Amino acid sequence: MEFLTEQHAVPGPVVYGYLRLTKPSAARQAALTEALAEYCRQRELLLDGVFTDQDLPEVTRPSAAFTALLDVLALPGIYGVVAPTVAHLGPQRLASAREKQIVEMGGRLLLLRGGSAGNGSRVEGAALLEGNVGVSAG
Repeated sequence: MEFLTEQHAVPGPVVYGYLRLTKPSAARQAALTEALAEYCRQRELLLDGVFTDQDLPEVTRPSAAFTALLDVLALPGIYGVVAPTVAHLGPQRLASAREKQIVEMGGRLLLLRGGSAGNGSRVEGAALLEGNVGVSAG
């Protein structure tokens, strides 16, 4: 007799995290990374890695971390990107362009908090950040 699927270890959909730190510190990066990991644990997502940018001047050169993120989104079986807030994608115009790129790659943008789910590609998890892990935009 076969076991039910619920009784087998079945990996969740694979996601990658993205952080854009305007005031980088090891403690802040660790807290944000842990918040992403907890979000994924609660939703049975498999966080396979976190790409981090240190507030690069986007006008003069492309972001290496975001470019690498798009590369992994092109792989088969990747569900999407998880970020603390849409502000982690950059200033408004850049964030909109990046969100569009994620969607065009077939991914979903999952946000711990903030934003709207207007186009169906963006999902929020606002309730997660209650407690002592504080995440602010930027």
